[in-house]
Amino acid sequence: MGAVQAAEEEIITTLHLHDVKPTLPSIDRSTSLTDHDHHLNLEEVEEIIRYKFENKVLLQEAFTHPSFVPAECAGSSYERLEYVGDAVLNLLFSREQYLLYPDLAPGPLTRLRAANVDTEKLARVAIKHGLHRYLRHRKPLLEEQIREFARAIHEYPLHSNGLIDAPKNLADIVESTIGAVFMDCNSIDIVWKVFKDLLEPIIDPKTIKRHPASQLHEVCQKNNLNLRFVDLWEEKHTVEVFINDQIVGRGTYSLKKEVAHNRAAKDALDNMWNVIGQKKDNVEDHLRDNGHWED
Repeated sequence: MGAVQAAEEEIITTLHLHDVKPTLPSIDRSTSLTDHDHHLNLEEVEEIIRYKFENKVLLQEAFTHPSFVPAECAGSSYERLEYVGDAVLNLLFSREQYLLYPDLAPGPLTRLRAANVDTEKLARVAIKHGLHRYLRHRKPLLEEQIREFARAIHEYPLHSNGLIDAPKNLADIVESTIGAVFMDCNSIDIVWKVFKDLLEPIIDPKTIKRHPASQLHEVCQKNNLNLRFVDLWEEKHTVEVFINDQIVGRGTYSLKKEVAHNRAAKDALDNMWNVIGQKKDNVEDHLRDNGHWED
């Protein structure tokens, strides 16, 4: 516990309430695209997270996107609180997992923590509790991106492992809200009490899954198969997968190549038995052992 306690003390002693600006600058809201639909109701947010702020400005900043404030007032957006929240959240999961899994090595602990604090996982938290409704911004495309993400997550109850595109702004407001609560109460323990339930379902060693691209590389290496990705994203927003010079997977997504790459890998994992034939049983065993399929 010594290292974790030292990290906690370092965060607490280096983050001070006077670092946060006491007032939010006057903002011309006449050009906002989302003022009506995203009017910030501080009391509703406090009811969602079940925490009452002493300094309401912290909560207001936590839900203010940089696009909503003039460039000269950038410090009044959520970015500084997001920075704080990211550090606090990583510390909280480090401490919690250290205590829960005394036999787990640092490598698996790191992967487990990463799975619980990545963009998709935190974006899901924002959607689940409706926090996105209070984000003040001037990003015309963000509303449709949020709707698309909200539809996509129904297919993957816990995590898609890179198969869907999570709007980073959703994860940002979860981290900025965590940062706001920490700066308001100055207590790691209170932050965990407030957010532990909000972060559910928390991914554990039994439910964590591997990204399909990593899984595919492992399967091919184990079975001495020649794996090749063909990047057609610039021309067709598509990535193709070849095993032993035969196409076994294809993934398409126009907004982010990484998602297309992961979808291609997943498609290959689902179809590669048609190529490798007699080695199908070995691949199925490997996928189960490494968390691609559930028994």
